[in-house]
Amino acid sequence: MEISRKEVRRYLGYGIQDGDDAVNGLIEECIKELTAVATCKSVSRTFPLTLLPEEEIDFTVFQTKSRHLSKNLKDCSQVILFAATLGTGVDVLLHKYTKLQMSKAVTMQAAAAAMIEEFCDQENIKLKQEYEARGFYLRPRFSPGYGDFALECQKNITAVLETSKRVGIMLTDSLLMTPSKSVTAIMGVSDKPYRCEVKGCESCGKTDCAYRRN
Repeated sequence: MEISRKEVRRYLGYGIQDGDDAVNGLIEECIKELTAVATCKSVSRTFPLTLLPEEEIDFTVFQTKSRHLSKNLKDCSQVILFAATLGTGVDVLLHKYTKLQMSKAVTMQAAAAAMIEEFCDQENIKLKQEYEARGFYLRPRFSPGYGDFALECQKNITAVLETSKRVGIMLTDSLLMTPSKSVTAIMGVSDKPYRCEVKGCESCGKTDCAYRRN
């Protein structure tokens, strides 16, 4: 997996600026250590989708209400429930450096955030290719907590996907995921030939898109 150094620097607050040699050296150290301990896993299932009046959404296995998500899922007839994680080894590493070296802990957090996003992108590309071979097109992934898509829906997604058993993702009472570098999301499936960027609306220049998340 090729982790974007630019993304790591962005998470660190550098924006489009390059870091100095010390920062970039620390980033390389963190990526090397993360790669050694990460156990990347993902799981997904597809269900029929029905968009109801008043911005309510029926995923077959649970329902929710969201204006932003309803817009994103326009013209979709199916939905993919998706979850991914870097595994518990990454949490052990993050905890270790929180105790030993705070500057490295911060950099490690940024590198792990970039790593889980890259892993999700790779898994989503596989799904995109699989569905396009069958004449379907995917929307960018949309996670609970984004816009008005209720964070509580993580309970439903993790339960339906049996994430604790299949990939080791569990939820705390406050809806935080463990391992911490984990993602849950949904992706709409449509037969309309409209290809969306795997990396999501943030990386796409088409600001007038009818399916745009923001």
